Parts: sequence; structure tokens; C-alpha cells
Amino acid sequence: MAFELPDLPYAHNALEPHIDARTMEIHHGQHHAGYTSKLNAAIEGTDLAGLSIEELIKNHSDNTAIRNNGGGYYNHNLFWKVMSPSGGGQPAGALADAINASFGTFDAFKEKFSSAAATRFGSGWAWLCVQENGTLEVCSTANQDNPLMPDAGCSGIPILGIDVWEHAYYLNYQNRRPDYIGAFYEVINWDEVAKNFGAAK
Repeated sequence: MAFELPDLPYAHNALEPHIDARTMEIHHGQHHAGYTSKLNAAIEGTDLAGLSIEELIKNHSDNTAIRNNGGGYYNHNLFWKVMSPSGGGQPAGALADAINASFGTFDAFKEKFSSAAATRFGSGWAWLCVQENGTLEVCSTANQDNPLMPDAGCSGIPILGIDVWEHAYYLNYQNRRPDYIGAFYEVINWDEVAKNFGAAK
């Protein structure tokens, strides 16, 4: 069965002023749609058809088409869900406890996550990941790589990710990537991140 482009869980303009409607239209309707169609083309008629997206990127990332397009498909599926018009603030409960245990404070986590996103050269992502022992780690990957890929230079189960490809922010922020990163905190859906954390443990 072919992979489908998921609907956004909110309107294109719902994240304004932090992320503008036109960027969302292009990012979801063209970039994510492009990864989806190219992923389907790469697996059509092969023994890889029918595998889950997680199985594909974990076990077949040596295939360039799957690495780039499967990564793009998976990463964006996560990205849209960890943002919300009613997002922002700070996490609570078990996720907050885990962040404090792993980084010391929420502010220390923000500093590390922001640095990972800001210093990723060129295109890529910054991630908050759950390790096998339950601790949290911040890291970044190039292009559409993600921590599920065995050779991404970053490991764990991703529960939060920020896209730092220029197409994610350039219309509104131009070369001011740190401003975009700061705005991202205003739309993080911590309830969704907490749900991801619970599922990953």
C-alpha cells in the first residue's frame, strides 16, 4: 500500500505569526508531498513495498532514495504533530522530570536544542531523542536523516524535531535561523511530545 501525505492537523495559517501560512502551504503541499510521491516510486513493485516507514528507514537507509525520501516522509510526519496553535510553554509530568534529569533544567535543554539546530551546517534537523536507558539526548542530523537510521551520527527514538532546511523558514525569517528557532518554542505541542515520550520508553 502506498504511503499517503497526511493532512495538517491545523489550518495553514494556524501557527502565525510564528510560522506563516505561505511557508506551511509550500512546505507541506510541495516538499512533504514530493518526498511522499518519490518514496512511493522508489518502493513500487519491490519487496520493500508493504514495509512500515520505520522498517524502511531503520533497515534500508543504504538505499539513497529511501534515505532521502523516506526520511523526509517520516521527519515531516513528526514535525507537523509536534506543533500546535495552542503550543508553547513548558512540558509537565514525566517528560518534564526526564528533561530535568537529563539536562538539569528546561532552560538548559532549550539552550542545547537551540544550539544543535543553529549550528547544523546547511540543511538538516535537530532532535530530542529517548535512549535505550530512558534518558533524553539532543542531537542533529544532516539532510533528511534521522536518529532511527543506524549511521546517522545520532541515535535514539525521536520525540521532538525541528526542521532547519531553509524552506522551513526562509520566506519569513530569511537568514535569521536563530529567530525561527526561538519562534518554534512558541508552537511546540508538549502534549504530543509527552505522548511520543511515553510510547518510546
